[in-house]
Amino acid sequence: MATPFSGSMRGGRRRKFKAEINVVPYIDVMLVLLVIFMVAAPITNPGVIDLPTAAKSNLPPSAYIEVALKADTSATIALRGAGHGNTSDTVGGHAGLLQKLEQLHAEQPTLPLMISANKDIKYEAVIKIISDARKIGIERVGLATATR
Repeated sequence: MATPFSGSMRGGRRRKFKAEINVVPYIDVMLVLLVIFMVAAPITNPGVIDLPTAAKSNLPPSAYIEVALKADTSATIALRGAGHGNTSDTVGGHAGLLQKLEQLHAEQPTLPLMISANKDIKYEAVIKIISDARKIGIERVGLATATR
């Protein structure tokens, strides 16, 4: 004898499964993260940047070799300071500049080098002169800034 409940305990109805994602836990996590970011945002101040400091020379050297770089790839090299007058020579190209620097350094090895450059000079050219001056043996190399 078949009973009306023989197929299942619920009277023959089959249970349908729901294939849905429960998003309530995700919403809870997002709200917690939002609160954390809202609390942490005022703590960080991206407007403050710690820049390195460089020592500033109060007095320029009394005598130095000055190299003035121009945009047309020529350079003026001069001995400046007490006892040297203000004689200057214009040298063309990097090789001529290095040769003159070697000559001046051989004559007076304690003189520092001061480099001033036109605003149109590439940064690479200035760095190359600094590097080559160090290779020659010039220990003190400085950069002149515009005072205007």
